[in-house]
Amino acid sequence: MTLARLDSDAEPVVAEALQRCCGARAWVSGMLARRPFGTVAGLHAAADAVFATLGADDLLEAFSHHPRIGQFAALRERFASTAEWASGEQSGAAAADEATAQRLAAGNAAYEARHGHVFIVCATGLDAAGLLARLEARSANEPAAELRNAAAEQLRITHLRLDKLLEVAR
Repeated sequence: MTLARLDSDAEPVVAEALQRCCGARAWVSGMLARRPFGTVAGLHAAADAVFATLGADDLLEAFSHHPRIGQFAALRERFASTAEWASGEQSGAAAADEATAQRLAAGNAAYEARHGHVFIVCATGLDAAGLLARLEARSANEPAAELRNAAAEQLRITHLRLDKLLEVAR
């Protein structure tokens, strides 16, 4: 999709494209209200501004659009619209040995039990050991602090996906 199309296509088409970048309906609605973006920088500035208005429930909705790190079957089935992007983002987890894969699965379950949402990390460029280290380090955080950490990671993912949507290399 081009920036010109983001600026001018019908709302349902643009909403579907934007939802691939961030699954929070409030974010998508806010982005639609800020069109036209005019420039890539304007698009990213709008993304930041709208993201800053999201509440906890909106963030949890955005997080619910992500598979667990390392769960590639769920990624293909439940997250079909972003599966290609997410599998590329999580490619480091795909190379995990069995012990690391088991620790990721156990760590994901413990994290979700403590924090009430899936572990969100911008996985691009991280190998399985790096993903596991971040998961284990963040698991002990207080839930409110971890919501902020996950939100920051979601915003990073959103910006990467906006660039993928536009096929722009940052």
